[in-house]
Amino acid sequence: MSADEPLFRVTRGVPTAEELAALVGVIVARTRPTATPEPAAPSAWARSGRPLGTALAAGPGAWRASGLPR
Repeated sequence: MSADEPLFRVTRGVPTAEELAALVGVIVARTRPTATPEPAAPSAWARSGRPLGTALAAGPGAWRASGLPR
């Protein structure tokens, strides 16, 4: 691709300057890399509900054991 070639070409219709500007804006916005947000740390309230060292047990009777004191 040379420097004189256009990046895109309209093959049908006659777009206005505003329509071409909107198209270029969308293309620029879509090609811009997005920053990934850092995962939020769980709140103290959420951490207190899941004590460390206790794994969730799946299997027969697990639903009944989930309500029993530990």
